[in-house]
Amino acid sequence: MENRQLGKSGLKVPVLSYGTATFGGGPGFEQWGTTGVKDATRLVDLCLEAGVTMFDSADIYSAGAAEEVLGGAIKGRRDQVIISTKGTFRFGQGPNDVGSSRAHLIKSVEGSLRRLGTDYIDLYQLHGFDALTPVEEVIHTLDDLVRAGKIRYIGCSNFSGWHLMKSLAVSEKFGLARYVAHQAYYSLLGREYEWELMPLGLDQGVGAVVWSPLGFGRLGGKVRRGQTLPKVSRLQDANTVRIAPPVDDEFVFGVVDVLDEIAKETGRHIAQIAINWVLQRPSVSTVIIGARDETQLRQNLTAADFKLTPAQIARLEAASAKSRTYPYWHQAQFSERNPFPTN
Repeated sequence: MENRQLGKSGLKVPVLSYGTATFGGGPGFEQWGTTGVKDATRLVDLCLEAGVTMFDSADIYSAGAAEEVLGGAIKGRRDQVIISTKGTFRFGQGPNDVGSSRAHLIKSVEGSLRRLGTDYIDLYQLHGFDALTPVEEVIHTLDDLVRAGKIRYIGCSNFSGWHLMKSLAVSEKFGLARYVAHQAYYSLLGREYEWELMPLGLDQGVGAVVWSPLGFGRLGGKVRRGQTLPKVSRLQDANTVRIAPPVDDEFVFGVVDVLDEIAKETGRHIAQIAINWVLQRPSVSTVIIGARDETQLRQNLTAADFKLTPAQIARLEAASAKSRTYPYWHQAQFSERNPFPTN
């Protein structure tokens, strides 16, 4: 398994990481998966055998159960894995049980450490931007947690460009820990990451930790014209559909058509093609894959074993292109001064 630098840090991470949102199966996550410790241990075994050593979670996944299951699955081999997890979203009913305040972040980190059964987290990420807490308070708190040895690297998730840039400016001004990772949505169905966050990441040394490269399962091979959705699917859950990246059905079918063509040419599954495309994009450090079972995991683990040709990439980009919003459509007219990012 290839390993890449995580942004402008000394930490190397595998190009594929395993996402644990399917662990636990707590309230609101039943359609995602209900993997317990026994099955999770087997999935971790397979990941480690393939060189996938990074496991991503969050406190809100199954109300903490996902972290607990992951902690049980890696028990006795903590030194073999990289753990990334996230906090910020509501975790409790109190007024301070949400956000990125000093009060909530310290409580969130302590809770994650306890559930994971470890004394440190390799990569701790803010799950979203908190506009009500001063950025200085957020970064100082994260820096304190790094200095205390409870977390080693910090990252963010789902930030706008100005959110990330303002945070980096605070880190630079005060000489504090800086974000080296941005966990962001990026797939053939959602390429908006390319417009601002990708060039920002390359310029500032913030590596992309890509979530949902299959567009919430839409590029997993089971969504096609004239076919009903499988009974067991995140897309059958109303709450999941509410938070899933919006995309028109015909657009999905058009991308799947090209994926099908390339899958036949390469002898690969369409999910592998979709993941491989993301792996070849600039600024990407690692792509998070998920699986309900061993079969799905084995399939996704081989997504990094080949390379699409430039012609195949061009066909996928043509099928997945979308009209840009302002100011990105205007900037794209001046490619001489605003070229597309390259690695």
